[in-house]
Amino acid sequence: SQPISIDECCKDGRVRGIDNQDCTAIPLISESTTCRIVQEQCCAAVLEDNICTSGINMAKEQGVCDTQFTGSTCETKTAKMCCDCCLLGRAAREHGLTCDHSLSLGYQCGLVSRACCDDGAPDVETRNSLGKRINSKMREGLMVEANCAQECVGNSTCACFKGYKLKPDGKNCEDINECLLGASNCRGGEHCINTVGSFRCQREVSCGTGYELTDSNNCKDIDECESGTHNCSPDFECQNTQGSFRCLPKNQCGDGYIQDAMGSCIDINECLAQTEPCRPGQLCMNTMGSFTCQRNSINCGRGYHLNDGGNRCVDIDECKGPDGACAGHGCINLVGSFRCECKAGFIFNSISRICEDINECRHYPGRLCAHKCENVLGSYKCSCTQGFKLASDGRNCDDLNECESSPCSQECANVYGSYQCYCRRGYQLSDIDGINCEDIDECALPTGGHICSYRCNNTPGSFYCTCPATGYTLAPNGRSCQDVDECVTGTHTCSVTESCFNVQGGFRCLSFECPPNYRQAGEIRARVERSDTIRCVKSCQPNDIGCVLDPVHSISHTVISLPTFREFTKPEEIVFLRTMSPAHSSPQLSSDIVFDILEGNVQNSFDIVKRQEHGMIVGVVRQVKPLIGSLNMVLKLAMNYVTSGVVSHRNIVNVHIFVSEFWF
Repeated sequence: SQPISIDECCKDGRVRGIDNQDCTAIPLISESTTCRIVQEQCCAAVLEDNICTSGINMAKEQGVCDTQFTGSTCETKTAKMCCDCCLLGRAAREHGLTCDHSLSLGYQCGLVSRACCDDGAPDVETRNSLGKRINSKMREGLMVEANCAQECVGNSTCACFKGYKLKPDGKNCEDINECLLGASNCRGGEHCINTVGSFRCQREVSCGTGYELTDSNNCKDIDECESGTHNCSPDFECQNTQGSFRCLPKNQCGDGYIQDAMGSCIDINECLAQTEPCRPGQLCMNTMGSFTCQRNSINCGRGYHLNDGGNRCVDIDECKGPDGACAGHGCINLVGSFRCECKAGFIFNSISRICEDINECRHYPGRLCAHKCENVLGSYKCSCTQGFKLASDGRNCDDLNECESSPCSQECANVYGSYQCYCRRGYQLSDIDGINCEDIDECALPTGGHICSYRCNNTPGSFYCTCPATGYTLAPNGRSCQDVDECVTGTHTCSVTESCFNVQGGFRCLSFECPPNYRQAGEIRARVERSDTIRCVKSCQPNDIGCVLDPVHSISHTVISLPTFREFTKPEEIVFLRTMSPAHSSPQLSSDIVFDILEGNVQNSFDIVKRQEHGMIVGVVRQVKPLIGSLNMVLKLAMNYVTSGVVSHRNIVNVHIFVSEFWF
């Protein structure tokens, strides 16, 4: 024969590698040592490429490697190396680095890193040219099937696992729907459900009475005797049967009796036995539990009567009666007896000799009806549990769409075997009947007090907020109340000689006149802001010594509007009295500024503290107690300039405070 070429040796090794054979123990196709080496190395290259490909796919699909390859085998280390090197190449591409980086990686790691870096780069190579470049590197012995999604079968041909089929791109795989193709092996009464890569079978009809469904989707008989779910009386013993049970009497009948299905002892008529119990010439007389033999006399037994001559017994034809012995069923006369041919749904009882109804529901539990089986005379009928209706075949049950009859007051959702009512926004389902929808009183909820700033008004399915009748308007959010600035809108009633000051919920008309020997500094404003100060400075007449000696140099007026604080937890700073005196004056001057509240401190609700701000002395007026409006007061403050223990001059500040009725 002709010698085998190196290419044939490599091709044989690759085929065995694709079949996942042991590369060190594959059958040799040639006695040549070179051919053996080529076979083993080409086989190992395919296995190594498959392992490397799984690592690359893991990096591309999941973006993580450490949690997937935790083993210590050579295959695991190779797959993790390819996964890590692929992540390195993808990271280089994401950071804008060149794919031909200068890291000192291994040869195979460098190829994997550059291939994953180039794969998907929009401005480098197209997908086809990239595939050609990778395939050229595969032919060098590295990453032969790195582009296949699942399996490669050589010559750059991709294949899929069982349960998948190859997409038109020749690389990726998609799930096969075995249920649509009829490729499942589900049994009768089972429904095929497709899963990714496979399928599963689910039983459609319940097992029925006396059986339970196991985890393996099979029906298993319930042992009612062991579970204690039988209804045998104490005089009977329970015996389990397939799908049911029997009650056997504990007490056995004595000689001459036979026990029926109900446990009763019935006398045996020994005289009807095939072997005559009495001697010839004697007449057998049956007794309870036994019999007696008497001298033969003309006395016919059951099923016989004397002939007209009175000398012998002849058979009685029971079928000739007016109603027939079988009560409407077929009757066949027998010698000394008769037999009934029962209609469908009945069975002949040889003891009572009548046709008895067959209880099909008991004889075939779970096999006749999907839900409930009811025995009727000579037949049976099926019915369904609540929420279902009988199907057209009279046996199975279909879900009943209760929502078609509008059982809910608002919205209805049909569910399998039942229905669920739900309500529109602003309503809640009644706890009493679960059908009617009741209005939710949003204003009465635990958070109802915080829904609206002022007052919450409930409406069917919703609510709305209102504000006080005057001084406020509803904010765009529909919940908060905004103060109306009457001084800006011009809705105030102040005269031209008065200044308008806006307060929360209203306005005040203020008129500030300077006392004698004082003149107003600045012009009279038609509208006074919170930060405005009207100041009267001392202006003495010539030779008015008393005016000159008066220490009060200025009298100021300022206005402030405060809300009724809902939660008063700490002092609120409301007014700042700023001075021009530095915080650290010359020690030779011994000067100081003393702040004091002279009048109007209702219930000691305010205090004044001195502190330093930006190197200057400041007096801070604080509200230290809660005040409930509406309330008006004038707080008279004094700024005393003390030099060497003597007040050199004093400035009076009148703070007009208006406390609103509301917190907003």
